[in-house]
Amino acid sequence: MQFVTFLQNHDQVGNSPRGKRIHELTSPGRHRALTALWALAPGTPLIFQGQEFSSSAPFLYFADHEAELSRLVRQGREGELRNFCRLAGEDAADYFDDPCDVRTFEKCKLDFSEVETHSAAYLLHRDLLRLRREDPVFSAQRADRIEGATIAPEAFVLRYFGEQGNDRLLLVNLGRDFAWQPVANPLVAAPADHDWKLLWSSEDPRYGGLGTRLLDTQNWYLPGHATIVLRANPLA
Repeated sequence: MQFVTFLQNHDQVGNSPRGKRIHELTSPGRHRALTALWALAPGTPLIFQGQEFSSSAPFLYFADHEAELSRLVRQGREGELRNFCRLAGEDAADYFDDPCDVRTFEKCKLDFSEVETHSAAYLLHRDLLRLRREDPVFSAQRADRIEGATIAPEAFVLRYFGEQGNDRLLLVNLGRDFAWQPVANPLVAAPADHDWKLLWSSEDPRYGGLGTRLLDTQNWYLPGHATIVLRANPLA
């Protein structure tokens, strides 16, 4: 069975008060790290419209109806949003966009020039999809050949088992910088006659990151808000 996976979709974004996208709701580093985890995972990735270039346009609920139905839609929409406890107070009175105002629809139009102006986000998605397609381990989409372990309150590892020791290791840290010493989890041990080599990093400056520290598998260091991808490399 193949699953469709996503970080955001039209229901989540459109049924939120301001129509904000995920890159606006978390840190840039966490956003890159989660994008990598999602894009390399088994399943069919659903990319929400404009997600691939971090669109600045919101995605709000909008509708086009005759006057009386528009009034009811407007009333119902505000009533539904006020079910969010933080929108139930009086200070939220001017918080809601009118779903039947054409200006609400106009706000939501994508600006495709942002493919260029938000090129770091676009490159991030392009490189991850290429890695997913061309790497022999990730392209296999074998959910039955992945094992994981939590190594800190906000950090975990995923081991993708390939053929003949051709494994991949994802180090995902959604918290602060983490020095992992001593390392006592067998999932991070390289296959026999192999060592680990950096394959991809969400901290690559091309994606807006700060760069990736040299790999030291004796003293593991996981940068905060990052996903690091390692591949098993045969020893010379």
